[in-house]
This record gives sequence, structure tokens and C-alpha cells, in this order.
Amino acid sequence: MELGFIRHGQTRWNLEGRLQGSSDIELNDTGRAQASDAVQILGSARWDVIVSSPLSRARETAQIIADGLGLEVGPAYDLLIERDYGEGEGVLETEAAQRWPGKIGGGIESLESVVDRGLRAIEQIASDYPGKNVAVVCHGTIIRYTLSHFAGYQLDTIRNGSVAILEYEIDGWELKLVNDQMPQPPVKTQ
Repeated sequence: MELGFIRHGQTRWNLEGRLQGSSDIELNDTGRAQASDAVQILGSARWDVIVSSPLSRARETAQIIADGLGLEVGPAYDLLIERDYGEGEGVLETEAAQRWPGKIGGGIESLESVVDRGLRAIEQIASDYPGKNVAVVCHGTIIRYTLSHFAGYQLDTIRNGSVAILEYEIDGWELKLVNDQMPQPPVKTQ
């Protein structure tokens, strides 16, 4: 079983550097093009279904990809919604960093909660589609920190429209691709 995680395409708030979290912001034209580009990375033969977060930027990205792969869009999973930034929703990243260092406080959801939701989403999707290859369109923070759990180190920022592949093997889930590339563990210095 493989899960292909795709971060939704760009929105106006992404472009402006705003925290959008659980706010329902639509794709812009660049975001639609990024969704189309993701089809090439995903390839057409290996995906059985595409699911997503219920937020419109993820659903539209999923629809564009599904159209490109000749698939139907499956269900939306509330567990895949982006981190709730509380009072930080809509605030510029630079201002949020000053007001809530480390993105702690202001009603901002903890990273532990985000990862917990991400892991539960993976369990639910695997249960709903046993043995199937599922493309999952959701959001940068939930992808980054959930997949960091499997990688064993913190991944870099997940780019809009990029693909990450998580494969289930005998020993469990293994990260095979992130930001359209093979994962690169950090180099240890002495």
C-alpha cells in the first residue's frame, strides 16, 4: 500500500505569507497549475483513489489531480484539516512569529495534536482502503510533521503542489519521496 501526500496548490494567503490553517481559502491560478503539475509526479497507473481534507483548496486540488489521473474524488477526512492557528489565522507569518514565538499560544493547535490527527488519518485511510494506493491531498504542516514522525527527523517545509510518498512495508510505513524527491536525512557533524 502506498499513500501519496500532495500539498494543495497555492492560495492568495500563501502568496502573501499569511497563516491560513483551518480557514477555507481558495486556490489561485498558480495553485491550479501546481495541482496539474502534480499529476506528472504522481504518474497515472498506480493510484486507486484520491481523498482529501474538506477545505476547498484541498478539494479543488484533489479534483484537478483526479481529472488528470482519470479517477473519482473520494471522501474528505476532517482529520486532514490543516493546523488550527487560532488567533493567528490570516496574520502575516512575520507578525505571527513576533506575537506567538514558536507558534505557541493564541489558541494555536499544538504540533503534537497535528501529528496525532495525521496518524489517525493514516490509520483511517488504510482501514477504508486496505491494500490500495491512495493519493491524499491536504496541507503543509500536517504533511510535514506527520511524515517527520516516520522519517525520524524534521522534514523541510512542504512546497505547494509537491508530492510525498509513504509506503507500507513489512516493518511498517517508510517515507520514499518528499517534495518530489528522495528524502535526504540531515548530515551529522562531529
